[in-house]
Amino acid sequence: MNLQEEHKPFKFSPMVIAIPLYFVLFLWVVFWVEGNYNLYLTKYGLYPKTLKGLRGIVFSPFIHSGVKHLFNNSIPLFILMSALFYFYRNIAFKVLIYGVLLSGLLTWLIARPAYHIGASGVVYLLFSFILFSGMIRKYYRLIAVSLIVIFLYGGMIWYILPIKEGVSWEGHLSGFLIGILLAVIYRKHGPQPEKYYWEDENFDEEDPLLMYDEHHEEE
Repeated sequence: MNLQEEHKPFKFSPMVIAIPLYFVLFLWVVFWVEGNYNLYLTKYGLYPKTLKGLRGIVFSPFIHSGVKHLFNNSIPLFILMSALFYFYRNIAFKVLIYGVLLSGLLTWLIARPAYHIGASGVVYLLFSFILFSGMIRKYYRLIAVSLIVIFLYGGMIWYILPIKEGVSWEGHLSGFLIGILLAVIYRKHGPQPEKYYWEDENFDEEDPLLMYDEHHEEE
């Protein structure tokens, strides 16, 4: 495999930057509209174990309690979503859509009775998927990405535990667990480590063609 083919799975395209940028900008637009028109969007957040609270599975990632809350989510969202669309572009939308729905549903099942809002669950979903997907695939380039993610956001792991009042650790935990689940489910999809011919299960050391090639080289 030549160098050009090796880099083929990781081809840059405008969507790598555009989709995360538009997503984050949309969060800020929603926040501005809520404040400018004195709306109360928290009621559309995820409220566990209630029928009405199910709508929060879709709406809650777009609702934030304040500028600090939104800012803290915006930067990791942009970075991790860009990494997802660059390194896993063929399955990025599936990971994002299924991840949001499943992690929201899990939060709805396990969380305390309160409104759970914010995109931090999505951040934990992306963090977890990128971290474990590289390790599961055993692809050195993706393992390197996993190590970078640990270096940048490894401290986030503590917030899947109930260590801070007012933080939806259940949403963090749900995103983290669903990220692992999707990393396992999609381990055969997207970029795969290079396999050499001797690693192929159909490889036969006594193949006549191989013997011929060796003999031809000796001549």
